[in-house]
Amino acid sequence: MAKKAKFKRVAVAGQTTDGRTIAPEWLTQAAKNYNREKYGARVNLEHYLSPFPDSDFRAYGDVISVYAEEVEIDGEKKMALFADIDPTEDLIKLNKARQKVYTSIELDLDFAGTGEAYLVGLAVTNTPASLGTEYLQFCAGAGEKSPLASRKQKPANLFSSAIETEIELSDEGDKGPSLAERIAALFSTHKKQSGADFSDVHQAVEAVAKEVTTIDADLQKKFTAQAATITELTNKQDATAKALADLTAKLEGQEAFNQQRPPATGGDGTSIQTDC
Repeated sequence: MAKKAKFKRVAVAGQTTDGRTIAPEWLTQAAKNYNREKYGARVNLEHYLSPFPDSDFRAYGDVISVYAEEVEIDGEKKMALFADIDPTEDLIKLNKARQKVYTSIELDLDFAGTGEAYLVGLAVTNTPASLGTEYLQFCAGAGEKSPLASRKQKPANLFSSAIETEIELSDEGDKGPSLAERIAALFSTHKKQSGADFSDVHQAVEAVAKEVTTIDADLQKKFTAQAATITELTNKQDATAKALADLTAKLEGQEAFNQQRPPATGGDGTSIQTDC
């Protein structure tokens, strides 16, 4: 049975990159905007992606979907990005051998001129130093001579510093956390954190609202189609009624030809004899 990787954290707000700090809204935008049909992010090694299928730097999987969620790290709440990965057999083998366990994302902060962030790539690496904060800042200072310049899909894109990511594989039948499971987890976390604010509850409500909005949009389309059909039938019925009324008026205005001859009058009913 095919394998897939469950949702795992691949980036956290506040991570340093090439002199820039990942803003929470970049991660929420990336989660909101991600659509494989629009542009699918591929898993690669060290942010290299070779066009040759037999290269060591070929694609190692695809990002199926992502979502952003607030997590607590060292007592501080931070926005994090989670990814659902469809790995190749090669990535599964590397994972089992405990290789390439750190991840780094590539964000396009102005994807297709929208002015919003989009996840365009996900790299795996063996050591955080290879894509660590100091190295990224060093590369940023090198300008066009940066060793990472050729790896970016756009010069303005950013790489996040590598963080360790535990990739847990599951059978394809496991579709990751359902909406109900995610909401339950949010409420459970809220109950455990004494004195915590209602941000988790707010996220749960937003998740429900998003699902309801989708359902409402589908129903609205169906209602609109039904209304159009009813309007069309009503118009046809009105036209038929008018035609019938016109025909009735026309017939009523015509002379009647079925009148009977009035009975003859005169005579007393006795026989009259003539002298011939």
